[in-house]
Amino acid sequence: MHGHVRRVGALLGAALLGLGLVGCGPSESDSDGAAEGSGQFPVTISTRFGEVRVPERPERVVALGWSDAETALELGVQPVGASDWLDFGGNGVGPWSSGEYTGSPELVGTNEINYEAVAALEPDLILNTRSAGSAKTHSTLSGIAPTVGPPKDTAAYGTGWREQLRMVSTAVGEKQRGERLLADTERAFEQAVSEHPVLKDKTVGVGGHYGNGYGAYLGEDSRVRFMRELGMRNKPEIDELGSGSFYVDISQERLDVLSADLTVVFAVNGDSSQLRADPLLQRTRAAESGNLVVIDDPQLVKAFSSGSVPGMRYALREVVPTFAEHVAAG
Repeated sequence: MHGHVRRVGALLGAALLGLGLVGCGPSESDSDGAAEGSGQFPVTISTRFGEVRVPERPERVVALGWSDAETALELGVQPVGASDWLDFGGNGVGPWSSGEYTGSPELVGTNEINYEAVAALEPDLILNTRSAGSAKTHSTLSGIAPTVGPPKDTAAYGTGWREQLRMVSTAVGEKQRGERLLADTERAFEQAVSEHPVLKDKTVGVGGHYGNGYGAYLGEDSRVRFMRELGMRNKPEIDELGSGSFYVDISQERLDVLSADLTVVFAVNGDSSQLRADPLLQRTRAAESGNLVVIDDPQLVKAFSSGSVPGMRYALREVVPTFAEHVAAG
C-alpha cells in the first residue's frame, strides 16, 4: 500500500492527499515521571518504531510530517527545517500560521526528503508524526537526530490531530500547552456541533479530483476525521473500498459511491470549475438532491485538508455552515 501512497503523492506534487484516538503520546513509563511536568527532560515517546528518547529541550527542530510544522508553531516552536505538504510555498504553512515565524525555515522536501539538507541543519529533534511510516525513512532520519514517527497501528498519514499534538508537545517540552490547545480545539468542535445539529449521525462522502480521475478519502484520513468530529459518519460503502491507506481511486462508473447525506468534493491542485462542469459528477444522486458541496477556495481546501489545529479552526469558521446548509434533512 505504501507504493500506492507514493504513486498518488507523485501525482499530486505536494501530496494534497493526506484524526484518530488510539494510543499515543508519551509511554506509560513517563506517566508519573519527567514527561508529566511541562518542559522537563528527558522524555520518552512511544511510536510504531519503538520508544524515542529526547534527552533535553530541543533547540533545532526539523518538522517533516504532515502538519508537524503548524503544530510546532502552535506550541511556540519555530522549526529550522520543514516539509511543505500542501504546497503553500513561502514558509510552508497556511495563512492561519503565517505570522508565527520570525525567520524562514529551510524547506527540505516532502515525499522525497533531502537528507543531506536535514543533516546540514544539525537538528536535535526531527518530527515525522503524520507520515507514510516508512521504516527506511525512519532509520535514516534517526541516524541524524531523535525522530518521532507515527504512533503504533496507524495507517499511512493516519495520525490523528490529538495524537500529533500530544506527541509533538511532549517532544518539545510543551505538554501542558498542548493539552490546553487540545481542550480549546475540542470546545471549538463542540460549539460547531451545537450550532449545526443537523450534521449529527449523517453520512458523508469526501472526494478529491486530480488529473482526470476521482478518489475517495477513507476513515483514517484527516478530512474524514474532521467530519467525524462534527458527528458525521463516513459512508460505509466508501470505507469498504480500501484499507491500510487514506485514499482510494474511484472509477468513473462508480462515482456515485460518493453520494451520501452530504458529499464534499474539491479539486486537488486544480480548478474547481472543472468539477462544476463535469456531467458525471453533476448526475450523481448527491448533486441532483442538492447535497453536494464543491469547495472552490484553494486556501479553504488546504485548511480542510490540513488536520492541524489552526487549519481546522479556520475550516470550522469558513465551511461548516455550508455543510449544514447542504446536508440531507430528516
